[in-house]
Amino acid sequence: MPLIRLLLPASMCVLLCAATLSAQEWTRFRGPNGAGQSEATTIPISWQAADYLWKAELAGIGHSSPVLWGDKLWVTSADPKSGLRYVMCVSARDGKRLWTREFPARTFAVHQQNSLASSTPTVDSERVYCAWATPDELSVIALDHDGNDAWQAPLGPFVSQHGFGTSPVLFGDLVILTDDQDSESWLLALDRRSGQTRWKVPRKVLEKQNASYAAPCVYQPPTGPPELIVCSWAHGVSSIDPLSGKTNWELGVLERRPVGSPILVDGLIVANCGEGSGNNSVVAVRPPHDDKSAELVYKLGRTSSPYVPSIVAHGDLLFLWGDRGVVTCIDAPSGKQHWQNRVGGNYSSSPLRVADRVYCVSAEGEVVVLAASKEFQVLGRSSLGEGTRATPAIAAGRMFLRTESHLVAVGQK
Repeated sequence: MPLIRLLLPASMCVLLCAATLSAQEWTRFRGPNGAGQSEATTIPISWQAADYLWKAELAGIGHSSPVLWGDKLWVTSADPKSGLRYVMCVSARDGKRLWTREFPARTFAVHQQNSLASSTPTVDSERVYCAWATPDELSVIALDHDGNDAWQAPLGPFVSQHGFGTSPVLFGDLVILTDDQDSESWLLALDRRSGQTRWKVPRKVLEKQNASYAAPCVYQPPTGPPELIVCSWAHGVSSIDPLSGKTNWELGVLERRPVGSPILVDGLIVANCGEGSGNNSVVAVRPPHDDKSAELVYKLGRTSSPYVPSIVAHGDLLFLWGDRGVVTCIDAPSGKQHWQNRVGGNYSSSPLRVADRVYCVSAEGEVVVLAASKEFQVLGRSSLGEGTRATPAIAAGRMFLRTESHLVAVGQK
């Protein structure tokens, strides 16, 4: 279920789908509720450059993912020499650049696998919302679909030796952003129409490093209101009331930095954390139920666990795509391993489950496609011709892949 979805009468949906490219919006990092899933059957297993529907050059470079509403794609980028930030709007039909906005900023040191534009925007029917930061200021900006200013919210400094990369998400009329950094930290919600702060709650800060980059998802309990699932190094896995910021419960089971974002499967919250040395782990948490507190169901160690890539599910199967190209398939309810194989490459992009396949893009620019099954099978490999650390977007039977400096489309013509 997406964080925000505008529902239309059936007759209007038929007209809308006939008039526009979009059959499903991709409004945030990894699409609806951050699950990284699509039922599209028109995405090819492999391709060559001649098979692209279109290829568009982007200003600057960046690692953020594209987001889509209707016939428009948005992506952010930055000039690593000047610090200039870009927000670009591209036609999802033909890749034509519709508009570009530029925002002056300064450069600063970031991790070698990070960029000055690693935060994925989020979008609704009226505006696109982008977050970025320098050590001096973290800010969220909102632009309408034509690129005009809606509002800007300055949120104070952002301190981290690795730079910024947290992606905002939408819930109802709120833009929610986690601000877990190596200094005073917050979880906050902004009014999506005005940018005014609706609530802001302080977060614990670890003595050494504290910055976390996981994007929240929404959990709907069997009874009661929706809960925002937030992962951080200091708090572990937390359930937050999205309307007030109040903590419902938390479980301190994340021993390192969460970069990959949590997902929901079989009534469990599955999250991963780690560090550059490979000291990674995956945890499966059962939310409170039947008067029982939240509990850790299982924990997997470094041999199976990714650090940067998020996890993806297909039914009861979880696919853990490791940073160094080792992929593990496990049973979601129990954590039992079905298989583990090396596919090669290095990965910061997160895998997507598309119908009965799993796609992931290496930092070297190779798209590897596996069968989403209990049996390991490599179905296809394709080169993008340029490196990337961005996760693709999927909508209307097309996959939109962002390299460091280009955006390409494959799939339904």
